[in-house]
Amino acid sequence: MIEPVDSPYLVPFDGSFRRTELPTQPPSGPLARKQAKALLAEQVDQLAKLQRKLYADDRYALLLVFQAMDAAGKDGTIRAVLTGVNPAGFQVSNFKQPSAEELDHDFLWRISRRLPERGRIGVFNRSHYEEVLVVRVHPEYLGPQRLPRLMSMDQRWSERYQSIRQFEEHLARNGTKILKFWLNVSKEEQRQRFLARIDERRKNWKFSAGDVRERGFWDRYMEAYEDALNATSRPHAPWYAIPADDKRYMRLQVAKIVVESLRRLHLNYPELPADERAALAEQRRLLVEEAGG
Repeated sequence: MIEPVDSPYLVPFDGSFRRTELPTQPPSGPLARKQAKALLAEQVDQLAKLQRKLYADDRYALLLVFQAMDAAGKDGTIRAVLTGVNPAGFQVSNFKQPSAEELDHDFLWRISRRLPERGRIGVFNRSHYEEVLVVRVHPEYLGPQRLPRLMSMDQRWSERYQSIRQFEEHLARNGTKILKFWLNVSKEEQRQRFLARIDERRKNWKFSAGDVRERGFWDRYMEAYEDALNATSRPHAPWYAIPADDKRYMRLQVAKIVVESLRRLHLNYPELPADERAALAEQRRLLVEEAGG
């Protein structure tokens, strides 16, 4: 099993994570724009090179899972970190309200259909964790799922955590490297970002009254996040709880973790067998002779 990248934001695997102990601000203050841009550019360049190796090596897939409260910066982080990656080498999936077809399957079915194949990077903007976050805060959403077994809510979430752990362990055994990021934005910073969406006309399209209503459930969401991260952070599928009040710092930390995780896979370009190398040498000789002829 490949060890996860060590980071002050790595959620421990023993259930001891407490959300109140994690700052939402960078430990040493906000990064200057110019410095942050240069540091992120270095990581993006490394990621682009590693993505090409990932594709050529064709043994592993990389799955990046992003969960956060509204306005934490998921979209911008995905865009900033993957800006240098060949578009043919990754795919982004957004998971919102389940369709009628999806509700007729188990909650992991729609996730399985979007998993990246070997050699590619898959990005989940929200994910299977919605089923133990949003649905836990709003248990009335369980009704349309028409689940066959009655049980207590505590047992329901415990079983879903178990299903998620087993699902992710299966993926890891078969070559999918999983990295999960909780972008930890403060309630006050979220309020400021909502105000900016209202006050700046070009951001009006981002605003939803439903997002403000969900703020009323903030404490319940924080409890759900803490329980979910403790129940499902494992060496083969670690959670990283990243301070999100400073977007530049957050994006840089995510990029660093992704880059170092890919490095630890020891990716290589494939070596051709001796007979194929000999055939290439012959083709090269013919091409050289053609130019000289």
